[in-house]
Amino acid sequence: MGLLTIGAFARAAGLTTKALRLYDQVGVLAPAAVDPESGYRLYDREQVPLARLVARLRRIGMPLATVRTVCALEPPAAAEAITAYWRQVTVDTAARARVAAVLVDHLSQGGTTVSGSNHTLAVNCAAGCDVGAVRDSNEDAAYAGERLLAVADGVRGPGGAAASAAAIDVLRAVELSDVPPVDLLAMLAGAVTNADATVRALATDEQQPATTLTALLRSGSQLALVHVGDTRAYLLRGGELSLLTQDHTWVQAQVDQGRLGRDEADAHPQRAVLVRALGVGPRVEADLALRTALPGDRYLLCSDGLSAVVDRAALRETVGAATDPARTVRELIALATAAGAPDNVACVVADVVAV
Repeated sequence: MGLLTIGAFARAAGLTTKALRLYDQVGVLAPAAVDPESGYRLYDREQVPLARLVARLRRIGMPLATVRTVCALEPPAAAEAITAYWRQVTVDTAARARVAAVLVDHLSQGGTTVSGSNHTLAVNCAAGCDVGAVRDSNEDAAYAGERLLAVADGVRGPGGAAASAAAIDVLRAVELSDVPPVDLLAMLAGAVTNADATVRALATDEQQPATTLTALLRSGSQLALVHVGDTRAYLLRGGELSLLTQDHTWVQAQVDQGRLGRDEADAHPQRAVLVRALGVGPRVEADLALRTALPGDRYLLCSDGLSAVVDRAALRETVGAATDPARTVRELIALATAAGAPDNVACVVADVVAV
C-alpha cells in the first residue's frame, strides 16, 4: 500500500496537518518521505500508532522535548517515564491549587497584598535525637532553623542514616532562598523531588536507602508543610494539640478503608510498614499544605520513635507545658525512654512569637 498524504494521515491519526508539520520540525514525528518536487510530506500507515501516542501525550500537557524522549523509549521504559511525568504534574498542580486557594481567600477579604498577617514573626526552636534503648545506631535526623524545621527517619540499615541526613541537607539549601509566601509550596515541592533523587543516588548493589521526611518551610507568617512517610507534625494552638499529617503506612491505609479500627491499628504488627518514602518505589508523592502561623503557636515534628510509644495525652501535656523548646525536646525524649524507646527518637519543637 502506498504512502499517505499529510491530509490523509492527519485524518487517520486524529491530528491536524498543522500539528504534523510542527512535530516534523521539532523531530518528534518525521514523515516517511518528502516528495522531491512538491515538498509534500508523505507518511506510512505504520506511523499511525506513534502519531496517536504523540497526540495523547500532548493532551496531558507533556512538552514536545519530553514527548520526543518518551517516543524513543521501549514501551516499559516509556510507561515509567509517563508515570514519573504525571506524578510531577500532580505535585505541581496541587501546589498551585493551594496557592490559588490562599490568594482567593485573601483577596475575597479585601486584601491587596499577600502577607498573611499583620504580625512580624520569629521562631524559637530546638531539635534533638536519641538512639533509644534498643537500637545500636541512629538513623533519625532533625533540624531546627529560623525558616526550616525538619525531621527524617531513615529506614533501618547501613544507608538509613545517610538517607535521612541527605534529605534534610537538600531542604536546607532552600532555607536560604528568599521567596514570597505564594512561592513556598512550589519551592518545597521541587526540593522534595531533588531530595528523592539524592536519596536514590545513594543506592548500591547491596542496599536501597530510604527515609521518611516531614518539614515546615517559613516565609513571613506562611508555613509550607511537606510530608512523606510516618514522621509527624503537630500543632499546639489554643491549648489543643492537632495532628497535621497522616501516616503513609499500610495500617493507616487499612484504617482509611474501614478494614481496621484505630485500636487494632495501634497494636498491629505491621503498623510501621511504609507505603511511601523517599528513595524507593515510584517517583515520590508528597503531601503538601500551606498554613498561616500565629503568635503563640507551638509546632512539634517527630519520628515514630516518639509518636508510636507516647500517647497523645502525654504528648499534649508535655508540649503544652510552659517550658522553652530545648527543655521540651529533652522531656519528650525522656518520655520515649521511659516507655522503652524501642526505636530512635527525633523531634523538633518550635514556638512562633511576635517581634
